[in-house]
Amino acid sequence: MRIFAVILCLFIVQLAIITASEFRRPQRALAWICITFCCPPLGLLFYYFLGRDYWQSRKLGNQCISLLREIRIHVTGKIHKVKQVEDTGNPGFEHRSELLNLFSGLADSPVTSHNRCEVLSSAQAAYKSMLEVMEGAQEHIHMEFYIFREDGIGRQFQELMVRKVRQGVRVRLLCDGLGSHKLSRGFVNTLKTAGVQVYFFLPPLTALPDRRFNYRNHRKILVVDGLTGFTGGMNVGDDYLGKNPKMGFWRDTHLRLEGDAVYQLQYVFLKDWRLASGEIISHPRFFPDHSCSGREAVQIVASGPDTAMDATQEMYFASICAARQRIWMTSPYFIPDPAISRALKNAVLSGVDVRIIIPAKPDNKLVYYATLSYLENLQDAGVKFYRYTRGFMHAKVMIIDSLLGTVGSANLDMRSFYSNFELTAVLLRPEIIAELAEDFDRDLEQSEFIDPTKFRERSRNVKRIESLCQLLSPLL
Repeated sequence: MRIFAVILCLFIVQLAIITASEFRRPQRALAWICITFCCPPLGLLFYYFLGRDYWQSRKLGNQCISLLREIRIHVTGKIHKVKQVEDTGNPGFEHRSELLNLFSGLADSPVTSHNRCEVLSSAQAAYKSMLEVMEGAQEHIHMEFYIFREDGIGRQFQELMVRKVRQGVRVRLLCDGLGSHKLSRGFVNTLKTAGVQVYFFLPPLTALPDRRFNYRNHRKILVVDGLTGFTGGMNVGDDYLGKNPKMGFWRDTHLRLEGDAVYQLQYVFLKDWRLASGEIISHPRFFPDHSCSGREAVQIVASGPDTAMDATQEMYFASICAARQRIWMTSPYFIPDPAISRALKNAVLSGVDVRIIIPAKPDNKLVYYATLSYLENLQDAGVKFYRYTRGFMHAKVMIIDSLLGTVGSANLDMRSFYSNFELTAVLLRPEIIAELAEDFDRDLEQSEFIDPTKFRERSRNVKRIESLCQLLSPLL
């Protein structure tokens, strides 16, 4: 009896520790409690290595904080901020100054006005543009991807990086340690031998004992000479070209940017580079004066566990609440937190057209079942869901009225909101929003409507699986 009493006490202590540590996010606490019930001896051990708050794991040194502040001040002095609704170039912002003020306060990332943006709706177009810009690099190339594959397109990027280094261009490549763990030592050594600086963000073997394994860098950034930048949903791999026999056609969206927004991309890259490499790099050549004549308003919203504000979640929530006509979204993973769910329901009740496209063919069944578990409740409120049937839907796009559009790396899930390092571009130019809406219409034509009546008729076993996955969804 004493043994059972000791075990019960230990179990209660585990639950108390998790509850006390996760009091700010009840859904996350429930997920860890579920894991503890399923694996009583290992629950606290899993939580110790995977559940620890990022801020408790690592602090930036004073030298780095000081330098980043200097870079921030330098960047702020060069950009042209949008301070009034008239400067957005979007008539929809008339009488919406409170929304502009909210966006301007997100994660110390101002809305900038001197930009030119190009939407790249296919990997073929995106890779062609990226390789062309890299080919013309004169000073530096900074690349940051969650996944970098050792395949056809990956080798094209590799060959170009090696060639540019031989021409005297400084090339830096940052990959996530988990997302790019399949890169061979030979592939990486070829880059390093040529002079390319390569680092991995939180490699599993070092991140696990450091208790930061759960925090991944999901951003996609390319900056060339500090003048041209790319960001969006695409990594580097043949998958995105539709060459994966399992997934087939791959639908994604990327952006090419010029102007002030590139300074923001560069700043985020330099911060991430320091976290991964320990190297503090800063030079005015990273932020050269640009001659971009565009007047598009663009905001770069970077979020992650290293910031006090959950900027991506705040941006999504504020945008959804601001909608008056339409909320159109595409996301490969749909696991909304309670605030986003409530905002979507309220939007529908207010007469807003809410449509969300998810994949018909999942790349991760666990996450897919978790996604399906949220549909019925939102369908009851009037949210319309569609399955993209042509291939795999990987684009992370949101369109709010003719007010704004977003393209980035963040999925509409709790992992992107709270655990991953993410980056999203908020676009305010009406023509760009219209272009994203046209892409959405085309995607809708290649999607099937998920009929609420038929969806409710799925088997009990499927519903049980969905319920279990929903319990774990805050960690997915």
